[in-house]
Amino acid sequence: MRLILFVAAWFLCLGAAQASTSTPAPVASPTRLDHILLWGRGIDQVTSIMAVKLGFQVRPGHDPGGVANRYIRFSDTSFIELLGITRPDPKFDPGMQEDQQVLKAGPGSRSFGFRSSSLDAIHRSLQAQHYAVTPFFSGPDSAKPGWRLFAFDRAPLSSNTFFIDYAANYAPDQFDPANAGDYRVTREHPNGARELSSIWLVSSDADADRKQLEKMGFGHAVPVKLPELGAKGFCVPVGPTALLALQPDGTGLAEQIMTSGGPRILGVSFGVTDLGRAQRWVERGYERRLVTYRGLSGESFLAPTQDDLGLSIEFHAMQQRSSPCAGAGL
Repeated sequence: MRLILFVAAWFLCLGAAQASTSTPAPVASPTRLDHILLWGRGIDQVTSIMAVKLGFQVRPGHDPGGVANRYIRFSDTSFIELLGITRPDPKFDPGMQEDQQVLKAGPGSRSFGFRSSSLDAIHRSLQAQHYAVTPFFSGPDSAKPGWRLFAFDRAPLSSNTFFIDYAANYAPDQFDPANAGDYRVTREHPNGARELSSIWLVSSDADADRKQLEKMGFGHAVPVKLPELGAKGFCVPVGPTALLALQPDGTGLAEQIMTSGGPRILGVSFGVTDLGRAQRWVERGYERRLVTYRGLSGESFLAPTQDDLGLSIEFHAMQQRSSPCAGAGL
């Protein structure tokens, strides 16, 4: 219940934000990964890193109770929500408090959302399988339809998650619906990022996450290794996106993160229109040379963001794929 208090409080205050079993299941549900919640050491610090070092356009949010948020929105409708404490005595809800305790007041991410237009069917399916799902929450207010979501009283995965959907005319960043140009420009970034392609979870047991995802309706997992992170596990397709359930594979970044901080979101991958431009931008921002490698989504490079953001950011060249896990496989 703590997660839903966290997520619902943010959407209420800020105006933002398939199952293949024998139980009732939305097999054809157009579900995809929607966004992550990313805490910085401060809202201006995390904004500066995302904008100056990495080349994202950051949009304004709000600051209710001493915890501010800002947004990075993409043309595929996904986004990142940035969070930061702005005063010594912030008003935390239980979910925020838990995040801060687990992250030890440092940067990082522990929560992400699935988006689907079949929330009711998914909710019924999960209830039938005895998942501890919450009731629905909606906002920003009854006079202006915006979003609906539900989460879990007990997290089924190693990181917290929720399911959300938005009204067709919902405008979370307050653009004028009549001005399509403004809407488009707010989703264009100097680094060329256009899409969220994958979210990477890390835990001590990737197979446990895989089994839970399959039970929830997200099957067809493909075994995968990520030598750049010292990790192995599974790539699970979620509509056009992929959820990676990983665990440490020898020494490397995944082992370091598990040793120092425990299960969380290890990284996020974004498709860009010009990989060379994105690489040059990040190299200037971090004043170091970076190398590319052949990743799950083709030619990629890893930005050195763990110390700054508490998670890794991968950029890859956008490409047409038959499946978001088409590049996976041991």
